[in-house]
Amino acid sequence: LTGKEALTHFPSLGTPGGSAPGRGHVKQCELLQLSRRQKRLCRREPGLAETLRDAVRLGILECQFQFRSERWNCSLEGRPSLLKRGFKETAFLYAVSAAALTHSLARACSAGRMERCTCDDSPGLENRKAWQWGVCGDNLKYSTKFLKKFLGQKRIGKDLRAKVDIHNTNVGIKAVKNGLKTTCKCHGVSGSCAVRTCWKQLSPFHEVGRLLKMRYDHAVKVFSTSNDAVGHSELAGPHRHKQPSLPRPTDLVYVEDSPSFCRPSKYSLGTAGRTCSREGSCDSMCCGRGYNTQSRLVTFSCHCQVRWCCYVECQQCMQEEVVYSCKQ
Repeated sequence: LTGKEALTHFPSLGTPGGSAPGRGHVKQCELLQLSRRQKRLCRREPGLAETLRDAVRLGILECQFQFRSERWNCSLEGRPSLLKRGFKETAFLYAVSAAALTHSLARACSAGRMERCTCDDSPGLENRKAWQWGVCGDNLKYSTKFLKKFLGQKRIGKDLRAKVDIHNTNVGIKAVKNGLKTTCKCHGVSGSCAVRTCWKQLSPFHEVGRLLKMRYDHAVKVFSTSNDAVGHSELAGPHRHKQPSLPRPTDLVYVEDSPSFCRPSKYSLGTAGRTCSREGSCDSMCCGRGYNTQSRLVTFSCHCQVRWCCYVECQQCMQEEVVYSCKQ
């Protein structure tokens, strides 16, 4: 989540969630692995440290959900080495971390957890009326403005890798913007729309993660080329009509081919022992080594009934479950 290596502090997710009462947000900022400049910004923004931790957790869980059936499953092991390379996986990490930060900051504003921002203030929306009716628009405008300042995007690097990282960070931010919708609520008599209040609302982060995974599946390999018209280098993709094509603002981009992730390496633990789906992911995930089949009994609640007045009564049932896991 820094401008240089966006997710290097993910392995410290086990750091205790909050500081002792009375120490305040300044102590919480010191516990995070941030640059000196970012810690200074964090200390100025009460509520930011907690929001950053929420964003880290959100990004990790969504990444692991989207890659649960892939050879690389977004595990924390090997993350520092992975971030030093220009793989497709690195591109996704930068994008999903930026998206999680953008989403978490916008939601923190509308939830009242940040002191320096509140509800969305987009022109044309009756936000004061929305507040009176108990709703508050997600403040994406403040979120994106602060995030670019926090990540230091004005300091654009000249080398290819720096351009790629910034491009993928912006893809993540755009993915959140793509899910911003105008939501309206009627307050008229008997549900009529004589009075209507509208506000901006972000889509669930799962939708952002699904969109970024689709971008990952169609990621574009790029190189650096000189643009004589503007006088500096820019990213270029595969040649079309004998000319290099520019990646679209929504394309995830990478500079080097990924390893197979089949065997343990400094990038991952490999796929041995991973649970897979026989009809779906086993053949690919197990890299041709085959898979083991194991039966086990699992207990679950069944035949549930609502009892008067206020509780649910269930029986405990057992069923056999078949588990497939990749061989060594």
